[in-house]
Amino acid sequence: MTFIPQSRISVGAGIIAELNQYGPDDGCATANPILSTSVPTTMSDFIETNTNDDGIDRRGFLKCMAWAGTGVIWSINGGLLTSTVLGQEANNRGAIATAEMNFVQISDSHIGFNKPANTDVVGTFRETIMHINALPKVPEFLLHTGDLTHLSDPGQFDTLAQVLKECKTTDVFYVPGEHDIYDGGAQYRERFGKNTTGAGWHSFDQKGIHFIGLVNVANIQEGGLGTLGQEQIDWLEKDVKGLSTSTPIVLFAHIPLWAVYPKWGWGTDDAERALSFVKRFGSVTVLNGHIHQVMQKVEGNITFHTARGTAFPLPAPGSVPKPLPVVVEAPQLKKMLGLTSVNYTETNHTLAVVDTTLG
Repeated sequence: MTFIPQSRISVGAGIIAELNQYGPDDGCATANPILSTSVPTTMSDFIETNTNDDGIDRRGFLKCMAWAGTGVIWSINGGLLTSTVLGQEANNRGAIATAEMNFVQISDSHIGFNKPANTDVVGTFRETIMHINALPKVPEFLLHTGDLTHLSDPGQFDTLAQVLKECKTTDVFYVPGEHDIYDGGAQYRERFGKNTTGAGWHSFDQKGIHFIGLVNVANIQEGGLGTLGQEQIDWLEKDVKGLSTSTPIVLFAHIPLWAVYPKWGWGTDDAERALSFVKRFGSVTVLNGHIHQVMQKVEGNITFHTARGTAFPLPAPGSVPKPLPVVVEAPQLKKMLGLTSVNYTETNHTLAVVDTTLG
């Protein structure tokens, strides 16, 4: 499978720059996101040059990937990305059970959304929790990469917290999405951002891995791209300054820290400055949400991974004028939603990233 060229679109991103927020969606965009089949890969399977003049930088993408992917086991070792096909979740039970550490990324639960693309986002979020509880080994913690809610409503935050109580894993680390800070982020920080800095950035260590949660939605600028800001970048430089280059690094933020599709605001304008501080490390993994589909890219020692949401799919970049929720047939919906499970083997500093659908 090769990339399907996308036409250039002159329509702006779905962000209202003057209001520093996303405009409302109608939840009923019509598009056909591309599902891909995945095959074992080597470094020669990565695209090295960008030949399409459509605003999408494909360098580092897998040649066999489309814009939405089926599950693949991703392993990071010495900054290199390798993969094997993920068939059924049962095929990976041994790796999960024997790993030194497991954690799960969930993203874009959009509690409060109730449009044709998914009229029961609480149900699909609850089903995600059931999948986590069914893992052969309870994950040490969860990462939620933003858009916990759809409208930053107190009741929506309440519902999310209540459903999370059903999870066997009790420790959850968050970063906000733009839908979580319509009130300026006060409720989010009070309920989910305690002991964080600034708009909610923070770091912690687990089993020799240094995790860094960044916030790139607090100051969305004209053009719609995410932004970190000087204060947070200065904090990041200090945060990693004393770490050994052999320390595995995991960065997580809502909007991708690479230019997926800038015309839709799918990128972060000052990400390169932030990433310059982690390029010296041998293994760097970047986990993002926001685009509601699996995309992976490798640049040197940095591997980028975006996750499916648990609420609704979004269209392939550039395939329609705006990134509105996509309506698909009910049996297909759960195949386009899911979670990301990561296990770690301490002896060889390997991270394996596994995407699982709900269907």
